[in-house]
Amino acid sequence: MASNSPADERKTLGSVEKAFTILDQIKSEGRVGLSDLAGQLDIPKSTVHIYLQTLQNEGFVVQADEEYTLSYRFLEYGGTFRNRSKLYRTARAEVDKLETDTGEVASLGIEENGLRVLIYKSEGPDAIHDNAPVGEYTHMHWTALGKAILAHYPRERVESIVDRHGLPRANEHTITDRDELFEELERTRDRGYSIEDQDRRQGVLTIGAPIHSRSADEVVGAVSASGPKSRIEETERFDELVAAVKKSANVIELGFSHY
Repeated sequence: MASNSPADERKTLGSVEKAFTILDQIKSEGRVGLSDLAGQLDIPKSTVHIYLQTLQNEGFVVQADEEYTLSYRFLEYGGTFRNRSKLYRTARAEVDKLETDTGEVASLGIEENGLRVLIYKSEGPDAIHDNAPVGEYTHMHWTALGKAILAHYPRERVESIVDRHGLPRANEHTITDRDELFEELERTRDRGYSIEDQDRRQGVLTIGAPIHSRSADEVVGAVSASGPKSRIEETERFDELVAAVKKSANVIELGFSHY
């Protein structure tokens, strides 16, 4: 059988990239028609139609009323992968307990490809609802989860992440200076917890703590609790939340290391 030429390999890679570009745009829009999708991506309508038909045949796109949406097939893939995660299996019950004990949104996150991934969260009736979906990727320096993890990475690894993704601004509270970020990460290591003080969303304060693998001596993720700044910034409430988050991180660490 003849081997693929370099040109064929580039063509195949380009096709895969184009398919994911179309999927990303559908994700961004929620629902979108063929003509609008082709116009937004500046791709010929006939080409987009072929991609959509292929994705629909494979079950990753659904068509309804002349518009296209992503399918729940992605949930199957993500759910299957997450259920195989040792950290998720170990931490889920403790994250639920953190939410119950504090009444705030409790979250579990990891770093992947230099971004923070939200792999689980627990929300009670009195918690704030920020609509961040499980599976969300975002910049590490925007979140308490991300900063808790970065604080325990070697400087070279943090530098590499910043080089790759930059320090974009979410709002006026976001750290956008490299030196300022490293100063914040040093403070985070010294006190044992991270703070997201409206770094990403106005009025929201989050406390995070790292989760280490004691056998491998490395950080594997982080846990956090989020709530209204006006409620959490009270000294006693703040201290209570810090203690609760650090306790949860410790419980998860023990379970992870002996799982």
